[in-house]
Amino acid sequence: MSRTRSVLVPFGTRPEVVKLAPVVAALTDAGHRVDVVDTGQHTDPALAGELQQTLGLTPTHRFALPTDSPASRLGALYADAARAVADFRPDVVLALGDTNTVPAYALAARGAGVPFAHLEAGLRSLNPRSVEEVNRRVAAAVAALHLAPTRRAAAFLAAEGVPAERVFVVGNPVVDTLVARGVQAVPLAERRGVLVTAHRPTNVDDPVRLKRLVGIIRSLAEQVGPVTFPVHPRTAGRLAATGLDAGLEHPDIALTGPVGYDELLAALASARIAVTDSGGIQEEAAYLGVPVVVLRGSTPRWEGVEAGTTTLASLADDSAADAVLAAAARHTTPAEQARAASLPCPYGDGTTGPQVAAILADEATDALLAIEEPDFTDGRLPW
Repeated sequence: MSRTRSVLVPFGTRPEVVKLAPVVAALTDAGHRVDVVDTGQHTDPALAGELQQTLGLTPTHRFALPTDSPASRLGALYADAARAVADFRPDVVLALGDTNTVPAYALAARGAGVPFAHLEAGLRSLNPRSVEEVNRRVAAAVAALHLAPTRRAAAFLAAEGVPAERVFVVGNPVVDTLVARGVQAVPLAERRGVLVTAHRPTNVDDPVRLKRLVGIIRSLAEQVGPVTFPVHPRTAGRLAATGLDAGLEHPDIALTGPVGYDELLAALASARIAVTDSGGIQEEAAYLGVPVVVLRGSTPRWEGVEAGTTTLASLADDSAADAVLAAAARHTTPAEQARAASLPCPYGDGTTGPQVAAILADEATDALLAIEEPDFTDGRLPW
């Protein structure tokens, strides 16, 4: 016998829209009642509302966060989460990834006695300075269901003591979106140049790292090929404030503002290599067979590193430019281009949404969603 459940799905950022749209569609198609909450983390239309329309993710409710300080935004996010759980009274709260939306709704669910399911569970960068890593671990501590994208993510959860029966390897729903939109790899002979994206505060808020990034982009344009750089609003502000934007004036560097999702995918698919600090681009590049240099010292997406199609190169290092350029030279050889294009995507097969819907519909999931107090009054010990 199958179940239909009431599911509350919050999202706050562009990657969450991309990845949750097919999951919400699959849940709805399976008969579950789904309420979708826009938590208000992104306010730029190009990063939020327009993408929601493009992918068909229609919020049931939208919250607006204050703009006076990060602390007030975070406090309001938590308060809104508690209000949403109380108003919608879901059977389960389902959140994806590692933004501040995730711990807010995980803790609000637990406070209300509602089970929490974490999609994209088990990713680990092993970076204690990463807020995203903290958010992932909070989610893991609260989750009744851990919906992991890969076996390696499931292995991280197992090492942390998560019971195997609570972990389901379902792939990453970004692949669902790519398949649904008919995104295709571009033939190697038609690929050209470099796609660069950078938005993480640890990279763009630090003037030293930002200066290194500008130098790297110029060198990529001169040594690898034309650079396409869709500039995130945060990055644009930092470049202007430091005067470093002048360093990007180069005939082979094309600067744009935020671009639509399809346009970004087209630029990625037609590039020989991506240089980025984004998590989602690592997954999308793997699907399209494009190698990646990640501008970080670690990544929660180790599958690409293991396959040899992803190279880590931190901007914190004085030798960052040499590392990035050496990696770019290696990844753009004909042999490495062909190898990256031939490998299967390690992040899923495009069926994540239906798998999640089926797990929630399974009556056996009832026991996993139950939140019950333990009883050790009979003298047993928990080991």
